[in-house]
Amino acid sequence: MISSLVDLCIGFGHRSLTFFNKCLTVGMLTFTTNMILLRKPIQVIIFSAIAALLPLCAFSQNLIPITGITYNNKTSGRVAQVMITNLQHRSVVFSSDVGNFSINAAPTDTLLFSKPGFTEQRLIAKEQQQILVYLVPALQLEEVQVIAKTRKQEQQDVMAVYRSKGLYYDGKPPVLSFLASPLTSIYELFGKDAGRMRRFSDHIKRENQQTEVNKRYTVDLVKRVTKLPDDEVRRFMLAYSPPYPEVLKWNDYEVIQFINRSMAGYNRAKSMPPLPKLTSPVN
Repeated sequence: MISSLVDLCIGFGHRSLTFFNKCLTVGMLTFTTNMILLRKPIQVIIFSAIAALLPLCAFSQNLIPITGITYNNKTSGRVAQVMITNLQHRSVVFSSDVGNFSINAAPTDTLLFSKPGFTEQRLIAKEQQQILVYLVPALQLEEVQVIAKTRKQEQQDVMAVYRSKGLYYDGKPPVLSFLASPLTSIYELFGKDAGRMRRFSDHIKRENQQTEVNKRYTVDLVKRVTKLPDDEVRRFMLAYSPPYPEVLKWNDYEVIQFINRSMAGYNRAKSMPPLPKLTSPVN
């Protein structure tokens, strides 16, 4: 009975091993089939990539070195450090110190030549040994320096014109000058140019004094103190202007006090009734 059990176990083990071998064989076949199916798309992708790159390789093989020299169109001298750009391939080179250059390009490629101070120039690359490029200098305006004269300089220039006519005392010769040079003194006192010079001298004196007053007595200050609208500030300042000698000695507080006193008078004047209109008598 024991031997029968042993035979039964051995037979069962043999059948199990056979079943395992069959499963292993089927699995290997399935794996091999899947690999074959997967390899097909990979091969298609690789083939497509190679097919796409072949035209590029063929196109790049058409590039040839284009050499040449850059010249100045006006002086016929060579131009160094000109930037040469292949607009199709975006490649850039610079001409040498003697104007020589070499750039790879295909026929019909556009080459751009540029340099500060020159007009840009475009050329079509051709199959030729060497090209000569003549760059045209850009039109440059000469720098003009404008120096504005101050009002004081203008006044001095006018006075210099009068002094060139022999007027040395601004039309007001001192008494002693009549003893030293009587004719010159008489001319400077009674001549027409002397009269014009005196009037101009008095004018610039008043103008310069008012300029000094305006440095302290400003529109912004008057507007801030009086609170007057813009259209009244100018009228107020024309009617009430601080005297020249005193304003040079005043500090800011004293200027404000003058504005307040003037504002009080301005308000009193506004509150007064208007003057009656004059009427012409009827005949």
